[in-house]
Amino acid sequence: MERRDFLRGLALLAACPLCVKTAYAAEGVHWSYEGEAGPEHWGSLSKDNSACAAGSQQSPLDIRGAIKADIPDITIDWKGGGTILNNGHTIQVKAAPGGTLRRGDKTYDLVQYHFHAPSEHLVEGKSFPMEVHFVHKHAETGALGVFGVFLVPGVANKTFASLAAAFPQKAGDEASLHGVVDPSGLLPSALSYWAYEGSLTTPPCSEIVDWMVAMNPIEVDPADIKKFTALYSMNARPALVTNRRYILSSS
Repeated sequence: MERRDFLRGLALLAACPLCVKTAYAAEGVHWSYEGEAGPEHWGSLSKDNSACAAGSQQSPLDIRGAIKADIPDITIDWKGGGTILNNGHTIQVKAAPGGTLRRGDKTYDLVQYHFHAPSEHLVEGKSFPMEVHFVHKHAETGALGVFGVFLVPGVANKTFASLAAAFPQKAGDEASLHGVVDPSGLLPSALSYWAYEGSLTTPPCSEIVDWMVAMNPIEVDPADIKKFTALYSMNARPALVTNRRYILSSS
């Protein structure tokens, strides 16, 4: 296990040096979610994006046939605050320092979280209006641990409402968040989850991610969903083939 993490860390540094900084997407190469720079063309936009086309452990997935397994519980301790950015592909929050996700004997540091509409992961073919990805990095190996949560319309969520009110309207705009904006407010009450080995869902699609997807969605105000989709009506990579990977279920 440790050797695998070490190798994945080397892959992160070699294939995606910018991901060490952003833990999210490639910079400097234009890509989008449609047209000639859309997902089906990502692999040909740059040699650094080769995994987008040739990789065998790509994300997201349609979660089907999950195997119930004795996988570790997740413990989360995130901090409020940070900065919110419209990066031209999504709304992203650079997390305040000190937030962690612990899974078994691994501890990941929260780097940032961002949103997709509709959801990137599917469950038995079903999509959700939105999905938030909490991107963490393992300090020693550089491997990423991403925790995904589905968002559905319902009662208002204080954290998402605060974020929606602060969404920067133009690409490149950034603003500070106050400590009252607590990302833990975007967690479901139970942390049951699916787990699998995968990749970034944006170029360069590096296959260095331990994916954890919450089984239970959270409810947010439909009006707040519209505030996001007014900026990004579709920023989801289509689900990819499983390629004989196992999807494990905590319950």
